[in-house]
Amino acid sequence: MSRHHVVYGAGAVGGVVGGLLHRAGLPVTLIARGDHLRAIREHGLHLVTSTVDEHLDVRAVEDPAEVMWTGDEIVHLAVKSDATAQVLPRLHQAAPESTVVSCLQNGVANEPAALRWFARVLGICVMLPATYLEPGKVEAYSTNVPAVLDCGRYPPRSDGSIDPLAEELAADLRHAGMESQPRADIMAWKYRKLVSNLGNAVDAACEPGPERDELARRVREEGEQVLAAAGIEVVSREEDAARRGDLIATAPGRGGSSTYQSLARGTGSVEVDWLSGEIVALAHRMGRTAPANDLLRRAAVSLVGGRPRSIPAADLLAQLDS
Repeated sequence: MSRHHVVYGAGAVGGVVGGLLHRAGLPVTLIARGDHLRAIREHGLHLVTSTVDEHLDVRAVEDPAEVMWTGDEIVHLAVKSDATAQVLPRLHQAAPESTVVSCLQNGVANEPAALRWFARVLGICVMLPATYLEPGKVEAYSTNVPAVLDCGRYPPRSDGSIDPLAEELAADLRHAGMESQPRADIMAWKYRKLVSNLGNAVDAACEPGPERDELARRVREEGEQVLAAAGIEVVSREEDAARRGDLIATAPGRGGSSTYQSLARGTGSVEVDWLSGEIVALAHRMGRTAPANDLLRRAAVSLVGGRPRSIPAADLLAQLDS
């Protein structure tokens, strides 16, 4: 019997994963809010992938207290990292002590945060190009498998072995049509994904073009340098590319990065403090600076409540070069 999968935050990533698990016949509850929750309750979760266009009659609730807890749950945190500190105490109040928490999130700060509240924590490296721009509808844009979701225990086992919980979760994800491998070094993979996500602030702040590409190159190069100076284990670009292979093949039409989507939906916040801000914080702990990531973080935050992609990339490059 599969565990009961509770997806806390049924947006682009959480909605796609929860929807696919539900389609595979696994027990799923989504936790959503506002217009998105109302649309799911009234019409079902509208899931669109390269092979699926369906409205799914999946259970959706507003609060963890409404979940029908059995003591055999795995809760997938799929909120943006800026919301993790708000949802964990509420989840802890409602969920049984036996609950497993997986961090279906970008960034590397969610796993240690979850460990303050729950004893069994898994990290997931999210490779899932997806969009959530209208209530009730989530879309996955990979034309091969919809997602690659490798997972592993946080913190890792002292003997370097793979946790059986990670093996169990990976099996459920594969059963639902996604690709997943259990890993003992999942955070090294999540740090590589963090480097990739440093481009989110650039995508949110600037229109496409060669200057934006140069900004993205600079923030990622700076991130690589800071992580190397800190001695943090990061899988290589080559390993990451080999893992993705032709599994993730993004179709045209995706509505930009998750940070851009937050601005476009007018959510009132962005998670760049846990992406570019992670590099800035790490640099500061070493007595260094990370000017490119700090500038782009500030630029993205300045657009909360405003128009995304409205800052000329050339202006930001000029500030960095001044």
